[in-house]
Amino acid sequence: MSQELLELFRSAGALLDGHFLLTSGRHSPRYLQCARVLMDPIAATRLGGALATALGPHLREPPGAVVAPALGGVIVAHEVARGLGCRALFTERQDGRMTLRRGFQVLPGEGVVVVEDVITTGGSTREVIDVVHATGGRVLAAGSLVDRSGGIDLGVPMKSLLTLEVPTWPAEACPLCAQGSKPEKPGSRA
Repeated sequence: MSQELLELFRSAGALLDGHFLLTSGRHSPRYLQCARVLMDPIAATRLGGALATALGPHLREPPGAVVAPALGGVIVAHEVARGLGCRALFTERQDGRMTLRRGFQVLPGEGVVVVEDVITTGGSTREVIDVVHATGGRVLAAGSLVDRSGGIDLGVPMKSLLTLEVPTWPAEACPLCAQGSKPEKPGSRA
């Protein structure tokens, strides 16, 4: 699946080379724009189903919901939830904090899966995990289409369809900035 997924990203124009400012604030010479792949409903359903299947062996019980951060994780959550046969929810930022809105609820004691399109530092995923815990929910596992974190530990079983090693740097140590290049910000979080 890894090589096939990489080809899918390339053919959709979703794997970009250049100088990018990531959501985390770090800089990178490569960027994955998962929305370019997920705009195809057939590909989105296939990828979500594959991630649901990959997560299955790590789940000790059927989840009641799949939760993801908006915006990048919304379609991923929907399609993974379809594959797992449960509800799809997403968190949003309100006053700078991740929260459940729109009447979404995680029930006390409910097992959930947290998903994301791309995990780089794990920041957004950790914020969603914190929201789930604050509601009394239990995170059974986490997953992403792409893991470019270098193997972070989120404290729960984690599964990704594709693992990429792409360098990232703090802005002050970015060699591309040192060469005079200015980063682009293609991501969705303001």
